[in-house]
Amino acid sequence: MGGNKLVIMGSFVVDLAMKSPALPRRGETIFGGPLTVGPGGKGSNQCIAAKRAGADVCFLTKLGRDQFAEVALKTYIDEGISCTHVYQDETHETGSALIMVENGTGENAIVVSSGACTCITPDEVASLKPEMTEAGVFLTQFETNMDAVWQVLRMAKEMGLKTIVNPAPVQQVDHAIYQLIDIITPNETEAEVLTGVAIRNEADAAAAAEIFISRGVQLALITLGEKGVFFHTSQDSKLIPGFTVEMVVDTTGAGDAFNGGFATAIAEGMTLEEAVIFGNAVGALSVTKNGTAPAMPTREEIDRFLRRYRVIPVS
Repeated sequence: MGGNKLVIMGSFVVDLAMKSPALPRRGETIFGGPLTVGPGGKGSNQCIAAKRAGADVCFLTKLGRDQFAEVALKTYIDEGISCTHVYQDETHETGSALIMVENGTGENAIVVSSGACTCITPDEVASLKPEMTEAGVFLTQFETNMDAVWQVLRMAKEMGLKTIVNPAPVQQVDHAIYQLIDIITPNETEAEVLTGVAIRNEADAAAAAEIFISRGVQLALITLGEKGVFFHTSQDSKLIPGFTVEMVVDTTGAGDAFNGGFATAIAEGMTLEEAVIFGNAVGALSVTKNGTAPAMPTREEIDRFLRRYRVIPVS
């Protein structure tokens, strides 16, 4: 294992987002607007969150050869993210997501077409090996093809990296995958799907988290929105409260913001609890702005926010 570099594999999709007075019910048509088009995808959002938070990040994703791919490439150039492992598929389109956001609450509903990022090949995964020799932490999600997820987790584990998995979009998986996961970060809905435990309170969260531990995970972090994060290991169990912000504008990328921030803090050598607090701060700041990737805060914003609360040492 190398130093504090963070390696991420995940999706890129173009976000097609629109705000409306309420989320439409089944069969209902409502007025909204205007339409905004910008970079998204869980992996890409988490990568941008990590980069802005100060991480030395390497990112692998896959695009088509179309106009949406140009959105991704321009974004990475603007953010200072290397495109060395940003591959392009000759037959599949770049992924896209249709996002509806409710005015006032910032709540959202999303439909994703993953496109080319579900076609990551074994050779493309293997190309990360040199990067992993310089890294300490690896982060991925379930928004790319699962054979690539299995392969990259095996590789990261064999090379001694700490592996973090955000199991979203949630899907049932062979329980053997948990042996490859050091830290899992589902939200309460994802945790329920994966464990069968409906989470209504802290006791439920602890029961679900303990199932992850029994399957081989070292740390289960169940994100609970504005309530914070339920933290559970074989020795410790607690709710780490979230932060309150003055105005919630758009919650769409909050989970990605948390994951990118948390992984950055782990790569920097913060304790697990400090890393959760850092991730909570990144998530809280992200909901105060519109969009997903564009809403990710800078390290200066994060440190200023944390200094106000004096919860962990900051630069």
